[in-house]
Amino acid sequence: MASTGGAHPPPEGGSGPDPQTPVLRINQLDAFELDSALDQLVWNQFSQCFQHFRPGLLTPVEPELKALLQLLLWRFTVYPNSATVGQSMMNLRYHNTLSLSQRYRALSRRQRLGLALLTVGPRWLTERSHSLLLSLGLGLGGSPPADGGLRLGLRRVLSLITGLTQVANVINFLVFLRKGRHPSLTERILGIRAVFTKPQAVRDAAFQYMNRELLWHGFAEFLIFLLPLVNMRKIKTTMYSLLYPLGVGKGGEEGVREGSAVWKECGLCGEWPTMPHMVGCGHVFCYYCVKSHSIADAYLTCPKCGVEVGEAKAVKLQMEMTDVHTR
Repeated sequence: MASTGGAHPPPEGGSGPDPQTPVLRINQLDAFELDSALDQLVWNQFSQCFQHFRPGLLTPVEPELKALLQLLLWRFTVYPNSATVGQSMMNLRYHNTLSLSQRYRALSRRQRLGLALLTVGPRWLTERSHSLLLSLGLGLGGSPPADGGLRLGLRRVLSLITGLTQVANVINFLVFLRKGRHPSLTERILGIRAVFTKPQAVRDAAFQYMNRELLWHGFAEFLIFLLPLVNMRKIKTTMYSLLYPLGVGKGGEEGVREGSAVWKECGLCGEWPTMPHMVGCGHVFCYYCVKSHSIADAYLTCPKCGVEVGEAKAVKLQMEMTDVHTR
């Protein structure tokens, strides 16, 4: 059976889309988000083809190239199938509401062309408006031309049309939230709306599965909230003191007698101590290590022995000079 305007004929039988079945608002909004993400992805892939060329090569014609890519997507999605890529992923397609039939009707040729014009045209005009105003001498801050009255009036008309369009979009979106149809002003103007491509199957989810999913998500959110509040360094010190209890509580000269190994590495970074300082126990730390950790943690403890860090004092060593006589 031939179709009008090149569109595929609607499926026959009970498996076809039912225009009377309401479409969830979230499905329609998700379809818009998917289409926007696809446009951005296509543009990124296209611009990467010119990444080794002169910088800024595509900038002068960027609005026209984006419009051309959007028209290519429209040609291979909406034109033959009456559905965008996002709608196809959400099991949706456009229905001609101007038809008096109660069954599904694909978009007419005029509606498909109007959808392309009203979708691509405003985006191109928004990105190119600044250059157009400058070419007409209507840029902000410029000196008024000879026929400044006419051009100034034109700029005001353009600003008024833009403002009215934005207000109309807001009102249309509020109506969409109330009634669940026509999320964009373009769909309302052209008389089209989204319907399901195939009948929605009943989703039967077991109670045990839903309960497990809800419990896991709640536990994950609790961990995300709890982990930043946990002092992992203090836990590590406590575990170290439990495993090596002999090292806890040594301070002053007793800690120094543990051996010369404590003087060869910082207790925090493990490197050779830079500007060595002690904090009340027998272990040595870099000055910047102990200061930065003390600022981050007001109750910092020594990671080696668990002693609470006190005031950092520079290490003073006594050196003995011996004469070595060479025979």
